[in-house]
Amino acid sequence: MGKKSPPVGVPISILDTDVYKLTMQQAVLHHFPNVQATYRLCHRSTDVLFTRECIDAYKAAISQFSALSITEDELRWLKEACPYFKPSYLDHLAMYKFKPEQVSVQFTPTTEDAKWGNVEVEVTGPWHETVMWEVPLMACLNELYFQMVDTDWTGDGQYEIACAKAKSLLQADCAISEFGTRRRRSYHTQDVVLNAFVATSASLPGQGEVTGTSNVHLAMKYGLAPAQTIAHEWFMAVGALKGYGHVNETALDLWEEVYPNGLPAALTDTFSTGVFFKATFRDFAADPERAKRWPGLRQDSGDPFVFAPRAKAMYASVGVAPQEKSIVFSDGLNLDKALRLKQQCNDIGFKAAFGIGTFLTNDFQKASTGSRDEIKVLNMVIKISSVDGKPCVKISDDLGKNTGDTAEVRHVKEIFGLAQ
Repeated sequence: MGKKSPPVGVPISILDTDVYKLTMQQAVLHHFPNVQATYRLCHRSTDVLFTRECIDAYKAAISQFSALSITEDELRWLKEACPYFKPSYLDHLAMYKFKPEQVSVQFTPTTEDAKWGNVEVEVTGPWHETVMWEVPLMACLNELYFQMVDTDWTGDGQYEIACAKAKSLLQADCAISEFGTRRRRSYHTQDVVLNAFVATSASLPGQGEVTGTSNVHLAMKYGLAPAQTIAHEWFMAVGALKGYGHVNETALDLWEEVYPNGLPAALTDTFSTGVFFKATFRDFAADPERAKRWPGLRQDSGDPFVFAPRAKAMYASVGVAPQEKSIVFSDGLNLDKALRLKQQCNDIGFKAAFGIGTFLTNDFQKASTGSRDEIKVLNMVIKISSVDGKPCVKISDDLGKNTGDTAEVRHVKEIFGLAQ
């Protein structure tokens, strides 16, 4: 008999997560092993309600996370495929267990019959433990919502739809990483999409590249590289713990101590890209050597079409040609936007790469009408809320993505001279 599938929403493996959660965990263990952290769900879709039944199923699924453990085969693969993981960290991961008691889920009814309402999720505990909850908690809630609440959709033709998307992107010579774990409809959906991209890439040799997937378990399955990123969470927590005067510089330096080789693209927008690019804040524009070491930049909020020209000007100020660097776009991408951004980067000289998530693993037809325009996506994130009792905030290039304590957001904006 084959391995029994886990209940709906429960990860198939500890590695059924995005690789940045593992790289974050190693960095936290190295620099902040005794820090306590709190994470909270931020659900931006105010018109979306959950059922009590759905949230009860969510709680039941979370209670089963503790049964997960990494296998010897998975550890061996990580050691070979991800040389940036130190033996001491892999030993730690071999012993890691989720602790469901760290997660609090509260359902608040908003209808007279008390069957519909909102959900609050909070995770509290040592940062090096709670860091692992974000991605699977989001994937689990997303999957249960579309299994139990919004069921008017069909997965028919998903492989063919994904193949068509892959063909268009690859024929435009795009470098693509699949980033869809957090908001996927299911593990199966993500597997189908990735299978389609790998197969399409094999049929189009020399045209574009599927550079990897953020999901570690699927990277292992398909022999791909886990697609690394550095998260907003790192900058947010470093700012709270170390101060905001030179927060980007400090966060990047601390990351380099753990990962001196194979750095990812530098994330620019935790406290706004304008701040990241200002020489007065001692980030890239005041340190040519740092700008040269990091392979490129990641754009994750705001208008993506103004990013490359701004990046070109910043690099020019430190004597770096755009041809030497890449830009990874990872914010709300669809086919049209990715193709236009690729052309813009070609014109400027940057190497463009794309981390595409929701457009791949949460793009379905409405079963009753056949329309894809009517399908809702859960617009939610789980963000770090505090470290050692100090509030963590994010000042995005998109005002709708600002997160954290309102007073602290205002205070940090004042530090950086940002408009309120």
